[in-house]
Amino acid sequence: MLSKGGCPKTMLSIKDALEAVEGRWKLLILFALSESPKRFKQIAREVPGITDKTLSKELKSLEANKLIRREVYDTFPPAVEYSITPHGLSLEKVLDELHFWGLTHRKEVIGE
Repeated sequence: MLSKGGCPKTMLSIKDALEAVEGRWKLLILFALSESPKRFKQIAREVPGITDKTLSKELKSLEANKLIRREVYDTFPPAVEYSITPHGLSLEKVLDELHFWGLTHRKEVIGE
């Protein structure tokens, strides 16, 4: 584990990581895209409760952080597909650990 001594570079890297995936939806979107590329409505169905406006905003943020790729196909009407990048896939271990921690947390705190 990292020392808690407060090395400014360590704190900065953690801050950067948290900002890249901050919020209620980004990790869920990455999880939805981890299996295969998807279109906007497919992602919306897999992330229940997210509005189209919020999904659009979060996809733009994830793309800006190079965690996902947006590909536009030259069809009529234009088709857009989102996929996770290799940089985004590097979060796979983090997502797995959060999943298992969440299961334990649910049992511990919520009692399920």
